[in-house]
Amino acid sequence: MIKFEINNLKAYHSNYFEAVENPEAFWATIAKENFTWKRPWTSVLDWDFSIPKVSWFEGAQLNITENCIDRHLEVNGNKTAILFEPNDPNNPSEAISYNELHKRVNQFANVLKSKGIQKGDRICIYLPMIPELAISVLACARIGAIHSVVFAGFSASALSTRINDCDCKMVITSDGGYRGAKTIDLKSIVDTALLDCTGIKSVLVAKRINSDISMVSGRDFWLQPLLDDASEVCEATVMDAEDPLFILYTSGSTGQPKGMVHSTAGYMLYSAYTFKNIFQYNPEDVYWCTADIGWITGHSYIVYGPLLNGATTLMFEGVPSYPDYGRFWSIVEKHKVTQFYTAPTAIRALAKQGLEVVKPYDLSSLKILGTVGEPINEEAWHWYNEHIGKNKCPIVDTWWQTETGGIMISPVPNSFEGKPTFATLPFVGVQPALMDEKGVEIEGNAVEGRLCIKFPWPSMARTIWGNHQRYKDTYFSAYDQKYFTGDGAFRDENGHYRITGRVDDVIIVSGHNLGTAPIEDAINEHPNVSESAIVGYPHDIKGSALYGYVTLKNSDAMNDVLKTEINELISKHIGPIAKLDKIQFTSGLPKTRSGKIMRRILRKIACKDTSNLGDISTLLNPEVVEEIMKNAL
Repeated sequence: MIKFEINNLKAYHSNYFEAVENPEAFWATIAKENFTWKRPWTSVLDWDFSIPKVSWFEGAQLNITENCIDRHLEVNGNKTAILFEPNDPNNPSEAISYNELHKRVNQFANVLKSKGIQKGDRICIYLPMIPELAISVLACARIGAIHSVVFAGFSASALSTRINDCDCKMVITSDGGYRGAKTIDLKSIVDTALLDCTGIKSVLVAKRINSDISMVSGRDFWLQPLLDDASEVCEATVMDAEDPLFILYTSGSTGQPKGMVHSTAGYMLYSAYTFKNIFQYNPEDVYWCTADIGWITGHSYIVYGPLLNGATTLMFEGVPSYPDYGRFWSIVEKHKVTQFYTAPTAIRALAKQGLEVVKPYDLSSLKILGTVGEPINEEAWHWYNEHIGKNKCPIVDTWWQTETGGIMISPVPNSFEGKPTFATLPFVGVQPALMDEKGVEIEGNAVEGRLCIKFPWPSMARTIWGNHQRYKDTYFSAYDQKYFTGDGAFRDENGHYRITGRVDDVIIVSGHNLGTAPIEDAINEHPNVSESAIVGYPHDIKGSALYGYVTLKNSDAMNDVLKTEINELISKHIGPIAKLDKIQFTSGLPKTRSGKIMRRILRKIACKDTSNLGDISTLLNPEVVEEIMKNAL
């Protein structure tokens, strides 16, 4: 018996078995019984990973916002949909009901239409964590426009790259945003970005910090007056199941970010189904994910997943350290949060502050704790379990990616427990495989390999915007008929998975995937830099931090000023999140005779693990390895 709700081990096994043995019947049942459709599908699944092509629910029509909002109105119209907690704890929080959300989304959608936005147009959203961010996302979906949210910590250069890549017609932003004690001038970043963007017809500006900003006549419009004049009625545009819902950019191991395209129906199903079960959501719960909507976690588990389940989802504008390190726990107490989902980086940073910032607060409302963004280390897991969960809250250590759209491997509370450092078992319908270097699947347990997925799941990204070949090359070319995650994994004697980290040139810093190539490109723009190589090394708080090896054209210029200039270049091109923690100037970089930089060796030196560097005699310049080791930071 297929049930939407999994609340014991038997139900997990039964659903998992059904989803593997008869995936089409399984997902058709989930789709039919739990969502509103305008037209049913003609086929459930059509796929071929060699092309690659995947389509779910072909022929079906729907609008995801009717499933997120409209269908809840009759019974739960007055229930809080979005609970907004502002940056300043002295400012009042805001509870937006499903009725109110319906009205505000419709008004916003009508504003978009009044500016000429049509189905299929791309809209870039560059906003802080304020209600307008969630509302603008849903307003786009209401009329079939494709939203592309860019995290408001990215630089003007990174923003313009993304706007141009998917040819956006409009930018939605604000005068600025609050971040702890600081204000960020978002509008001037947008203005700088748009100097390089010719396709933008209009910019809508929300008022948040009431700063004095420049407005370009005919292009820039204050949002609120337009909303005030807009109708509260907006019929939802009919969308095909495979129509794109959004584009979200992720760092690649080459310079150009990858615009992952997620479609409508499959994404809807999977984000709703995973949210319900991994967080064991009940109607009276208050759920809080601390991520930013600029990342996939915020898309799937702040906006879509919760609202599809008629949940109350909390949006927090601020940071965990403002006005002090007790802020997260004061919010949990204030709103009686039941599910709390955050990154290991935040947990480590908060654990470092000691228990004095935890003790004053009543955390007894918590039922489930989650982690996301990177594998959680054992010490942080135990601290989280003991001091936040009081040993009574299951911890769901979730593994997934921008590309997967939803959680792929995770404990399911009330079915099976978490295990420190392990993501545990695949979610229903997910079929993992571990591959060896030769491309052969590794059978059995207590084995390690490269993590692939061998069967489609509904929320997987369908392509890279404007570059299907790159999509194929990146994810489907390494192993025949398999999606390659880019991660390594260990499968223990019980079949539980532990993610061992990236096997490509992407480093996870504080939960953010940072490709090394674009950072190196930014550094190499410095007039005195000859070349550079970036690797990750372990960091107590961030999980991994960035170590830069930099070769100069003029070695006399080695000084701290140059280090500052290098980090400023990175900030300008990518954003402050990609700054280097350590910069070592070197006379050269270890290379193979074909000229490839041996990052493996550099990684070992950065991690202070030089016991086994392998045979370096075959390198073009083995002497440089000794020099780098001697001067390592």
